[in-house]
Amino acid sequence: MAEITNEQGFSPQDALVALMITVSVSDATIRTAELLTIEQIVDHLPIFAEYDADRMQSVSQTVFDLLEEEDGLDAIIGLVRNAVPSTHWETAYALSCDVAAADGNLRQAELRLLQELRHELEIDPLHAAAIERGARARHLSL
Repeated sequence: MAEITNEQGFSPQDALVALMITVSVSDATIRTAELLTIEQIVDHLPIFAEYDADRMQSVSQTVFDLLEEEDGLDAIIGLVRNAVPSTHWETAYALSCDVAAADGNLRQAELRLLQELRHELEIDPLHAAAIERGARARHLSL
């Protein structure tokens, strides 16, 4: 896997936003439910308490630019691994699962990306199952 440096000046929160955007665009369509979920996460979770939400636009553009490159996904995952402390990789995975589950329909591209994230972020299989189950439960509709 290609590792990249944090030359973009990404904070851990920027990297988490980049990962959530990557999950949203992984199936080639950015859905409103996913964008609203990202916005709610950034607005309400303690990990984003000091985050400047105005940075989301530039982070999004960086994600789009990286995904145009051949190894863009590897670069984004490398950025997350470099910027986010390993103690928070489960948080990164949980946020990814929430975005993927936001529209109530997991697509193959999202499932493949989550599988790669589990591996690259070294998420224990039992922990991953619990995180996935929690995301599913939070995003069920009646």
